[in-house]
Amino acid sequence: MTITEQIIKHIGTLPENVQSEILDFVEYLESKTERTKNERANWSDLSLTQAMRGLGSETSPYSLNDVKEKLK
Repeated sequence: MTITEQIIKHIGTLPENVQSEILDFVEYLESKTERTKNERANWSDLSLTQAMRGLGSETSPYSLNDVKEKLK
């Protein structure tokens, strides 16, 4: 039996007012998970932006000939 099936089995035996509380808690967990995911994405974007800051204006020490593969 999966965890989901076990949860459904247990919830089905509880009074409706308790089931309503469980639903509220599940919805809270869903919103918390979504918020955490969004915060991580925002921090990741900020980190990348800061790491790449100023790199567009740098000149490369390599030319196109340096990076081309030479085949014999």
